[in-house]
Amino acid sequence: MSSPQTPLASQCPLCNQPNQCAMAQGLPAAQCWCMHGTLSTEALASLAPQERGQRCICPSCGLVPQVAPDAPPL
Repeated sequence: MSSPQTPLASQCPLCNQPNQCAMAQGLPAAQCWCMHGTLSTEALASLAPQERGQRCICPSCGLVPQVAPDAPPL
């Protein structure tokens, strides 16, 4: 995210729910949820061009689901 002052910076551009972005809350980027998980390339690709680099997606939209090692294939 380029600037925490972007309008609606704390809302996910995909679902409009709180995005839990550390930078939007004035915290260091290293504290953001996105620095500690695997982001979905599909979710990132679905962002409108004008939204890229403006506001962050939320964990519900952005995290790749973790599958248990013994789970059957989907």
